[in-house]
Amino acid sequence: MKISVLMPALNEAKNIEAAMANALGAFDATKVEGELLVINDGSTDDTAKLAQALAAKDARVRLLNHGTPQGIGASFWDGVDHATGDIVVMLPGDNENDPWEIFRYHKLLEHVDVVIPFLYNKQVRSLFRNALSFAYRFIINTTFLVYLNYTNGTVLYRKSILKDLPYRSTGFFFQTDMLIRLVKAGYLFAEVPYRLGLRKGGVSKAVSFPSLLQVIKGYARLVKDQYFKNHGAAVYAKDSQTLKRRGD
Repeated sequence: MKISVLMPALNEAKNIEAAMANALGAFDATKVEGELLVINDGSTDDTAKLAQALAAKDARVRLLNHGTPQGIGASFWDGVDHATGDIVVMLPGDNENDPWEIFRYHKLLEHVDVVIPFLYNKQVRSLFRNALSFAYRFIINTTFLVYLNYTNGTVLYRKSILKDLPYRSTGFFFQTDMLIRLVKAGYLFAEVPYRLGLRKGGVSKAVSFPSLLQVIKGYARLVKDQYFKNHGAAVYAKDSQTLKRRGD
């Protein structure tokens, strides 16, 4: 199965070259067929220039440009719509995520439709960030009656199961929104341990007041959709392992 790596990047000139090199290196090391789609989300630095330079040298690399910032969720969905792989995974351009860590699990998609990583080296993040993550996870699991260890990582998705989602969240809540909708629909998933690195430059945009507002709005929309809408019988993607295994 071919993997499409979606790499949203907003002003990541300090990190993008290393992030791209790591993704391509992981393709080679794991002998996985893949492509790298860099989604330049309206950067004002050299992010697009650096990505275009690599695309000119390596046919596996493509650049998608947004004239103005549209958000990480919108960048992800733009990548999904342009991806040619059977599997999609997001690796942000900040180079915090090691592609080897998630590529090692791609064969699990012979059995499930979603592979969800969770951090086992939480010490790389601050006490505040870990406390925030714990509170967030508690609220999500309690609200939607699930037990997920992490919802914002480098998740491997079978691309076909994303095509029929009734709603596409475009803010910082988009990963949680997707996972809850897929899990509650009955898609089979596996959780796997994952090591996180540290960004070498720039500042994370995940913990900020605008991103918090996006999360609150996304959470409210998901609550409404899950508890106040009639979902009917589940209809699974034709090539999904969920449909195959339920049929068996």
